[in-house]
Parts: sequence; C-alpha cells; structure tokens
Amino acid sequence: MVVMSRRMGVLTDAWTRMRATLSATAMAAFLAACSTQLGSGPPVAQQPGQAANANAAVGEGQVRVALILPLSGQGNAAAAGQSMKNAAEMALAEFKSPNIQLLVKDDGGTVQGAQAGAQQAISEGAEIIIGPLFAQSVSAVGQVARSSNIPVIAFSTDVSVAARGVYLLSFLPETDVRRIVDFSISRGKRSFAALLPDNAYGTVVEGAFQQEVSRRGGRVLVLDRYALDGNRINEAARRVSQAANQVDSILIPDSPDAVPQVVSALAANGVDLRRVQLLGSGLWEDARISSTPALDGAWYAAPESTGFRNFSARYRVRYGQDPVRTATLAYDAVALVAALVKTQGPQRFSEPALTNPSGFAGIDGVFRFRPEGTNERGLAVLRVAPSGGQVLSPAPHSFQPGT
Repeated sequence: MVVMSRRMGVLTDAWTRMRATLSATAMAAFLAACSTQLGSGPPVAQQPGQAANANAAVGEGQVRVALILPLSGQGNAAAAGQSMKNAAEMALAEFKSPNIQLLVKDDGGTVQGAQAGAQQAISEGAEIIIGPLFAQSVSAVGQVARSSNIPVIAFSTDVSVAARGVYLLSFLPETDVRRIVDFSISRGKRSFAALLPDNAYGTVVEGAFQQEVSRRGGRVLVLDRYALDGNRINEAARRVSQAANQVDSILIPDSPDAVPQVVSALAANGVDLRRVQLLGSGLWEDARISSTPALDGAWYAAPESTGFRNFSARYRVRYGQDPVRTATLAYDAVALVAALVKTQGPQRFSEPALTNPSGFAGIDGVFRFRPEGTNERGLAVLRVAPSGGQVLSPAPHSFQPGT
C-alpha cells in the first residue's frame, strides 16, 4: 500500500512497530497530494499456480504498464521473479478499481530478454516499465525506454544504473549506512572500524561508510575486507583487533551466514565485544542474527517489520506460501503506479510526480525517488535481541521539508 502526500504531516504511520496492526480492509492503498484516500480490498484466496502466465496481460485498466521479471531465470531468480509477480497481482487485487493493465514480460534473467521485453511492451502501449531485477538488465531496459520517453521503476541495488527516468525502488546499502552512522554518532560514537565482505556490496558500503563518518565528524580508524573463508575472516579480524582499543564501534554489514563467523573471530582475537558497539545493516533482519548470543545488543538499520509481516500474512492467504523479501518492492511499485494514474491525470508519470519530495509510504515505510534515480528510505534502528529486533529509533513517518 503506497501513500503520497503534499504535506509531510499526512504521511501514514501505519508501519510503526508495536502500534496497531495493519488491516488490509482498514488501511488506505494511497493518499494523494489532494488528500483523497482510496481504500484497499480484502485479500482474495487464490491457490498456488493460479497466477497469470508469463508474458500475459493482467487487469482490465486502460493504462498499460510493463512488468519485466526473470520468471524463467536461473537459480533463485525464477522463484524471486514469480514471488514478485504474485505481489504485483496482489497489489492490483487490493487497490480500489485500478485503471491499469500489467503487461507481464519474462526476461529469462538475461539482458537480451529484458531488452526484448521492454521493446515489446512499449510497442503494445506501455506508458511506464516496472522492473527488471538485475543491474545489467536495468541498463538495457533504460536505454530502450529513454528513446521512447518512458520512465522505469527498477529493482536493482546497483546505483550505477540509476539515472533520470530510471528509478530504483530497492533497498540500497547507502541508506542503511547513513542511518546507522547517524544514529551511532547521535549516541556519542566517534571512532569507527569496519569489517566488510570482499564483494560488490562491500565496496559500495565502504565508500558510503567513509563518506558518512567523515560528514558527521567521526573517524574511521581501521577498515578491512574478507572473503567468506575461515582463515581470511580470522586474518581480517586480527588486523582490526590491533586497533580495537581505539574504536568504539565496528561495522559488520554482511549476511547472517557470515556475521556470526566474523564476530567469533573478533572475540577470538581479543576484542572485548561488551565494550565495542557492533553495527550492522538491513541484512541483519534475520532469525540467525537474533539467535547469536555474541550479537545481543548490537545495532542495525532496517525497515520496521510490521508492514512486511502483515503483507506476508495476506500473501500466504492468496498463494499458500511465503513471499521473497523483495516481493514488497513489486507490490509498492504497482500500487504507486495505480495511484498516480488515479490522481495525477496526464502528468501521472512525469518526473515531478515520481520525484515528489514529500515521498510515498509503502509496505516498508516511507520512501522517495531522487531526480538522479536513486531512492531514500525512512529506516528504523533496531537492537538485536533473542526475540528479534527491538526498535531503538523508530523509522520516520515523513521526510523533512527541504531535504
């Protein structure tokens, strides 16, 4: 469910943790700049396998919208694509009288497939493209769409493929870093270390971390990278431990598969985990993190989970299985497009409409697109606890004017 607001104060607080649980029949799908509220319908039971086939049209609206996903991609890509397609169809079902028709295109997880899907959808009258998922495919689709002045809302986390008219509706690591660093410094932390995975994600985090700590007047005293190998993790932890007495926070922005190993290596190399504040990213929103005693009390930035929990419950009613975590992105993209169609008239997919500085409120909280194609999200800061993440600093319900 997506909300757009002319004033910061009217953005919904439906996703705040520990407040009233979202009801699909009670909450609005969208709140436009004119404060018109549109209701969402209750979930409709649907059995697995009843969703529309790939390369099919879904919905009977007049405004055609392309949805490009790797429905027959390799590995986990197909499962992710199918779950996101289900979520997109669920958004149509829950939105009140959407005047859109989804032109579903299977890109097969390839650049060529994504490019062909975009060309076909545009030839069929698509006014906006949702997807694809992978960075190289986003670049290819962006080139096709740009030649026809068609905007794209894509799902890659690689900001290098963002551009004017190509907007990323994804969980960007830069946003996680900014939130956790800002919060840490507000709590008196000034000297930082970081242990980062030796991959593309780690490279992005490294640049954002150094920039954000410097911007806030802190210091990065030591930073090291590791491959997911016990010996290399231990070597990196040993190097960081040599400066551990001079730092008050250590950032470990990695997956639940790796973080417990890294923390164990730090402890084995003499780092006092009771003195140093451990920090993480949205990848930490996982039961394996909560069940690791050494991480108890660590801080991480992530969307508040109430929205996703309720979305998941509705998804299970319709499809009889759990959604992938990124399914909310497809839901929000479709709900946003449907709402813009209903409220913004001929300017529905213009840059001013899509980059409204007041932003939108979706399943995972408030977000807005930047003119250059990246996004900003309102994230919470949570504390690791055995029962799950506990909110230390709630996610904002709006964006500050002028930011």
